[in-house]
Amino acid sequence: MGLKRKQMQLRQKAYFEQKLKDRLSFLSGKEIEPPKADKDSLIRKLQANIRAVNNRLGLIVDNEKRTEERAKMKAERAAAPLKEQESGKAEKPKKIPEEVKDKKIKAEKKAAPPKAPEGGQSQTPAGSPEEGKATTKK
Repeated sequence: MGLKRKQMQLRQKAYFEQKLKDRLSFLSGKEIEPPKADKDSLIRKLQANIRAVNNRLGLIVDNEKRTEERAKMKAERAAAPLKEQESGKAEKPKKIPEEVKDKKIKAEKKAAPPKAPEGGQSQTPAGSPEEGKATTKK
């Protein structure tokens, strides 16, 4: 998409430059001096359009450069020897202190769900919809 957009901006720039050239020649035909011609509203508008297109083209060029740099970095990473990549990833995890392990075990015990009461009854409320599902016809 970037290439089409860049081409479109280049066409717009050429169009605005041609219009500006035509307007300047028209004003010179009327014998209007360049300092006064610069105050003409159409000329100012065309110059503003050209500046805007130049800004857009600059952003497109910057984006293309960034894309090329990223592609180079990706290619370098792919070309790097696998041993170097693996050596960085193969670091052993640090040992966890025993105090932290004990705290984790205690927290897990506290978070365990309560056991069902004796008698085999479940803890679902009496009016729950699950109660109707439990009965079956024989």
